[in-house]
Amino acid sequence: MSAYLAALILGIVEGITEFLPVSSTGHLIIVAQLLGVHDEKGKLFEVVIQLGAILAVCWEYRTRLAGVVRGLPGDPQARRFATNVLIAFLPAAVLGALFIGPIKAVLFQTPIVAAAWILGGLFILWTERRPHSVHAATVEQMSALDALKVGLAQTVALVPGVSRSGATIIGGLWFGLSRRAATEFSFFLAIPTMFAATAYDLYKHGGLLSASDLGPFAVGFLAAFASAFIAVRALLRYIERHDFTVFAWYRILFGVAILALG
Repeated sequence: MSAYLAALILGIVEGITEFLPVSSTGHLIIVAQLLGVHDEKGKLFEVVIQLGAILAVCWEYRTRLAGVVRGLPGDPQARRFATNVLIAFLPAAVLGALFIGPIKAVLFQTPIVAAAWILGGLFILWTERRPHSVHAATVEQMSALDALKVGLAQTVALVPGVSRSGATIIGGLWFGLSRRAATEFSFFLAIPTMFAATAYDLYKHGGLLSASDLGPFAVGFLAAFASAFIAVRALLRYIERHDFTVFAWYRILFGVAILALG
């Protein structure tokens, strides 16, 4: 298969799945194996195209983020927002830095990904069947403790197949955030998390890249940006009237299918 076509497919998969509670990492592992590009350079590519997806969120919320940056010197609400994102970012950043090597060596396997899909789906179903009380209807109403709880939930997503967005959104629901607040905070938390992951992998494995990789990487980057932009807007519209049950059943059925075919 052409490197450009493979890059396009992986970019679209990354963009669509990154911000849905279905695990982009799990999907990329499976699709990359099917395309035959799951070597070390392919794994680095999967990390780099995440940058395209996160820049789509930055663009979608550009006015809001710019307002936060401008308000940091004197606006208490802007400082609270930035502090909450930082608090939520730190647990996964610390654990990831300490254990990312063993995690990639041991857990990045198809059966583990499939099992995580199924268990995550069951947990979403449980969450949607329990009473949901809200004390923070917007991101601005979140406390530092709310942010810390969501950050701790994000650490579970170090296991491939769990889903970073799934862990933070569903965790947010458990901790009293509204659907909109949990979803948007998941988007904002993705910004430092994914920038840090991309920077780390480029620092560690950037030597694998060559000039010939520029074209396919650009295609994957742009595909991830465009598809993530569409997915983010679609998810925000979807949660206005629906819960996350459909994603739970998707995870369960897809995980069972992967195990059965494996």
